[in-house]
Formats: sequence, structure tokens, C-alpha cells
Amino acid sequence: MPIATSERYAEMLDAARHGGYAYPAINVTSTQTLNAALQGFAEAESDGIIQVSVGGAAYFAGQSVKERVTGSLAFAAFAHEVAQMYPNITVALHTDHCAKQYLSDWVRPLLTIEADQVRHGQEPTFQSHMWDGSTVPLDENLSIAAELLDKSVKAHTVLEIEIGTVGGEEDGHSAEINEKLYSTPADGVKVAQKLGLGEHGRYMAAFTFGNVHGAYKPGVVQLRPELLRDIQSEVWQAAHDGRVNSLGTSAVSSCALPDMPDGKPFALVFHGGSGSSADEIARAVSYGVVKMNIDTDTQYAFSRAIAGHMFSNYDAVLKIDGEVGNKKLYDPRSWGREAESAMAARVVEACVQLGSAGRALK
Repeated sequence: MPIATSERYAEMLDAARHGGYAYPAINVTSTQTLNAALQGFAEAESDGIIQVSVGGAAYFAGQSVKERVTGSLAFAAFAHEVAQMYPNITVALHTDHCAKQYLSDWVRPLLTIEADQVRHGQEPTFQSHMWDGSTVPLDENLSIAAELLDKSVKAHTVLEIEIGTVGGEEDGHSAEINEKLYSTPADGVKVAQKLGLGEHGRYMAAFTFGNVHGAYKPGVVQLRPELLRDIQSEVWQAAHDGRVNSLGTSAVSSCALPDMPDGKPFALVFHGGSGSSADEIARAVSYGVVKMNIDTDTQYAFSRAIAGHMFSNYDAVLKIDGEVGNKKLYDPRSWGREAESAMAARVVEACVQLGSAGRALK
């Protein structure tokens, strides 16, 4: 089962919640980076998540075409085919950071396609989709999330939401590094009141605790992982004192209710983790993070290997002074293999750090 079914994905998320580990979610932009992610998960003996962003989806369709649905379906079709070569791991496919302006021509059409697949007895193409409401007011964010959660149930997919603002820049969205980067326990209660805790459909929540996209020197980003602990604790209490009416309800049609550990009602997602310390990552995972996005670091690992190849072999990859160069060294496969192996090694590192290495479901 290389690409997860809806049921298998639910098992993966529940296993991580109870096992105290998280899955790396690797952003890819090409078949090469997709293959590198698969190679890394297989070498780490880890299940995982491979995802495509709004920019990545457009790039997959061709730089002169930039059609996100086409790019997403092409990415997924390739993944479904090549992942069969890795029978000892399970990988879920995910769309990442869909902002409001992209919903109608990206995630909503994909959910419609997937709901039709489910009606015809098929598995959905993707296993989860992210709604990025970080740039709109919380009430609007949650209203859109509720609509998408209903569509996700029909499509047998998991919804990911973002509460709060992630600093830095990603796919044209940017935010300053300031106090807006920190969610609150009250935000968590609002989420649970609006979306429930699984009885209306399974979702993951990316609460912000100082997260910043991109690469920064030490000291620039001030993470507060304990905010995640406080959010989980407050919502757990609210579910028992009547402020959130969720516990003990029946299952939804797409999959069983989340098998949540005591005191951790949310399956959490960690965005903007590049440059985070091992201690910060470990604390975030201990508070219920089951998915951590990895993009900047794997991009660098891939590109750094290419740069090393080109600088080491510049007189072979360039036709200097009338010479013919060395075809074996400017053949894209020569530097491509190095880049894929370097990126795969960084994926293995992430699996080890997040605790998913060696824990692929059987």
C-alpha cells in the first residue's frame, strides 16, 4: 500500500498521536524531488507525507502553463505509479498552503474530483488538503474551514487548517515577525466549537507559535512550543466542562473518529520549522504535532549538491575555450542523482529527528 488509502492515513495519524512522533511532510516541485522524498522515506523505513504547494502545483503543469489542478493531478499520478516500487512504506499525498484566492481554482475542484471518485467506489487522489486562512479574520477562516470540512468528508480526505500567522514568505504570501505569530488557547477553543473534535470530519490544525517560513540565523525566530501544550490543555478542559460539545459523539462517514490521547484533542502541524533547535522540535512533537513541513532544508540539500557538482566540474559542464566538455558530467542524470541522494539524506535526518524512522506501519 505505497500510497495511503483514507483508512490507512487515519491509522498513520492515530499511530503518530499515540506513539509520540511526527511525519515529515516533504514539499516537492518535480519528479526528481518526489523521487528523492520516496528514497528518503524508504531508507529511513518511515511512512510520510509528500506535498505540493500552490507554486509547486503550477510548476508541475509546466512553467508556461501554470495550471494548478493539472499540475496537482500530474504530480499525484506520477507518485501513485512510482511509489509502488517502495512496498515497505506508506506515503500520503497532500496539497499545501491554499490561500483564499486559490480555493476556487485549486482545492475546491480537487475535492469535487475526489468526491466523485468516492461515489464510484474509488480512493481519492489526495489524502489531505490544506486551507491556509492565515490572512483572513479567524471567524471567516473557520467559516470557510467548516465548508471545506464538509466537502472533505464527502471526498474521504483530511483537512488541514492554519490558525494564526506564519512569518516570512511562501508562494507570494509574507508576514512580519511579530506578536501576530502566536496563537492563543482561546483560538483553540473557537476552532473546536466551530469544527468539533472529529465528529464533523477529521482535520489537523497548524496553530502558530512563532513559526517563520524560510531560513534565518539563530535568534531571529522565537518559538514558544509551550503554546501548543496550553492550547491542547484548554481545549481538552473545554470539551469536559461543556464549552465544547464533542466527546462521545458518533463517527463520520469518511473514517472513524480520531483516537485521541488524553489531554491532546488536536492533531497538530508544525510549519516554518527550518532552523529550529532539536529541543524545540522535540517539545512541539511532545505536545501533539504529528506532521512537520520540510521544504527550505530539502530545497537547499538538493540545490547544494548540484552547485557542488557544477563547481567541481566546471570545465566539463561548460564548453570552455572551444572544447567540447564532458557529456557524462553535464548529463542531467549525473548531477540529478547527486541532488536526489543529498535530498534523500535530509529526509532521513528529518525522520530520525521526528521519531518516525523505523516505524513504518506493517
